[in-house]
Amino acid sequence: MTGPLDGVRVVDLTAMLAGPYATMFLADLGADVVKVEPPSGDLSRRAGPFRDGDDPAGLAGYFQSVNRGKRSVVLDLKSDAGQRHFRELARNADVVVENYSAGVMERLGLSYETLQADNPRLIYAALRGFGDPRTGVSPYSTWPAFDVVAQAMGGFLGITGTADGAPVKSGPGIGDLFPGVLLALGILSALHHRSRTGVGQFVDVAMYDAVLSLCERIVYQHSYTGAIPAPQGNSHPLFCPFDILPTADGHIALAANDAQWAIVCDAMGRPDLATDARFATNHQRKIHSAELLGALNDWLSQLTTEEVVALLGGKVPIGPVNSVADIYADPHIAARHMLVEVEQPGSQRPVTIAGQPIKFSDTPASVGTRAPILGEHDITDILTSWGPAPPHGDGR
Repeated sequence: MTGPLDGVRVVDLTAMLAGPYATMFLADLGADVVKVEPPSGDLSRRAGPFRDGDDPAGLAGYFQSVNRGKRSVVLDLKSDAGQRHFRELARNADVVVENYSAGVMERLGLSYETLQADNPRLIYAALRGFGDPRTGVSPYSTWPAFDVVAQAMGGFLGITGTADGAPVKSGPGIGDLFPGVLLALGILSALHHRSRTGVGQFVDVAMYDAVLSLCERIVYQHSYTGAIPAPQGNSHPLFCPFDILPTADGHIALAANDAQWAIVCDAMGRPDLATDARFATNHQRKIHSAELLGALNDWLSQLTTEEVVALLGGKVPIGPVNSVADIYADPHIAARHMLVEVEQPGSQRPVTIAGQPIKFSDTPASVGTRAPILGEHDITDILTSWGPAPPHGDGR
């Protein structure tokens, strides 16, 4: 069985995390993704971590995770031969993806306009810190950006952290990962448009824009109330209870609507809280959140996380704050195939990476193969396997 993007040809010029995460989704969904790397390779190949005792030819965890299922060719795009080979790939591809700074591809003579003239069906996708001038000229268009910059400027750090402390960045690199997801969505949308028209187009995502979209709540809060939302720890500005709360041996996430609040009160042995006018509605609970959370904390401090989940699991939205060790042991993860073993070159022992969360009934997505060794594949073999480019009017 093949994935839903079987037959889609992708030329991937991206490096580090945001762009490779986008093309990782395409590869997991069945596309043939050819990663084009400079002679020195993607910097993430050297980022680590590396496993003790592995052959030096092994793949870094960072690279292995988001480049699985791809092929790798080495091209020097500053050379005439490298540019010629790249244009040949792009002429036969469905999609080109890059995350260089604005203007780099133009200086190489490999702009969207140049490649589109060779292949009108081509979808050209770009991911930059502040977008591409073609879709809106930002005053920051030439600025470089990493995950933490996008988190800072897009509003995430303005609302994440303790109420009396400094901003706290997210654990995962959402300033890279969410833009990558949106770029993959944009590519799929452009492929759908081309299936009807036979014509490709330019698609781009700015990391700043993506993080602001992720923080959409602050926009409507400011519009409706004039408020400037600030960090407030683990509570929610609109709902109560909607918190991360300590237990006797850990923490749990707990949320409840009006009907579910009565279930929580019953488990606490406090039916009086369910009928108390201060807690009757979400609006009242939010007003009196300090008293409500005090009662919850008194109760939870006497119970382990396992005991709390046993009492309320399946009845109200609740879950333990898992470590990665907890996740490895969780039967949900095994049932959903969210931990996948892949080959580690130079070792008899596989390594484990995160699985693909998008599930299909008829065309399953999967982590197909390990990430490629630098320059593992031959460009001639790739072009031969792709065969001649479809006619430009073909909507495939």
